Amino acid sequence: MNTATLLAVCSCPDTGVADKLANRLVEQELAACVSVLPGVRSTYRWQGTVTTDAEVLLYIKTVPDRWKELQACITAEHPYELPELIGIPITAGLPGYLNWIRESTC
Repeated sequence: MNTATLLAVCSCPDTGVADKLANRLVEQELAACVSVLPGVRSTYRWQGTVTTDAEVLLYIKTVPDRWKELQACITAEHPYELPELIGIPITAGLPGYLNWIRESTC
């Protein structure tokens, strides 16, 4: 079991935004890896209206020590007024991969 790594999830309006954020996060060592998953449909209530939109989902592999910087980067760069950004503790995984995440986000 290991809680020293996180999987952050962030939805984006299109692949252009998703790719830009993914590159920025990895370049700044805020994430070891960002997987870009196109073809997501999100249904949500925003400002009293139920809406369904096509989105692109980011799976961001990071560590808790970089969370505040990662959050600041996404808040500054994301076009949504209130971007989705949630962090999920990774409690198990291939030890070498989890170590790589930690080493890549120093």
